[in-house]
Amino acid sequence: MENKYNLTREQNIFIAKRNIVDYIWKSANLEGISVTYPETQVIFDKGIVNGLKVDEVIAINNLKYAWQFILEEENASYNFNTICEIHKLVCDKLVLDNDLGRIRTTSVNIGGTNWKPQFPIESQIKEELEELLNQNNKTKTEIAIEIMLWLMRRQMFIDGNKRVAMLFANKIMIDNGCGIITIANELQEDFFTKLIKYYETNDMKELKLWIYNNCIDGINLN
Repeated sequence: MENKYNLTREQNIFIAKRNIVDYIWKSANLEGISVTYPETQVIFDKGIVNGLKVDEVIAINNLKYAWQFILEEENASYNFNTICEIHKLVCDKLVLDNDLGRIRTTSVNIGGTNWKPQFPIESQIKEELEELLNQNNKTKTEIAIEIMLWLMRRQMFIDGNKRVAMLFANKIMIDNGCGIITIANELQEDFFTKLIKYYETNDMKELKLWIYNNCIDGINLN
């Protein structure tokens, strides 16, 4: 699985900033927030949108702050602490303070399936993450996609797992000039169908290839 794009970090950040509202809009829709692109732009620009719930506006603003973090914090490591920091930004004011940036201690249900994720254990999470990061035979693109899907299935937190997973994966992508992972609205039904299958089987091959073929944004500058 080759890198689709070979950009500098600065070039990748430029592309991300140019399209950041679009990425936030798609992420919000992925979480079931029925916000339009113009509404997302207004919220991003600190304007007021009537008709949205307070939590929905907060969720969009939180995505903005989380994106700013992965674009600006170049020295943030690809580790457990950074994942937890992203969760704090994504779920601020949306979950109890005691749950921010902390692995869950209660069970969670996954919509569309009877499968239940195991309880996360910090030492196991760290060990599994280290193994995924140190696959020297794979490109950064493939590693980023695998880590994103692993985090989604791991369900480390009480809420916000898909958002955290995609943002953490995009930090890896952007830092290494590999483009941006983003799931278009018209592909989200297909994504969820394949995600449920992955949850139930723990076989990510089909979904990983689908993400690679359909969900990586970037520009060839050569």
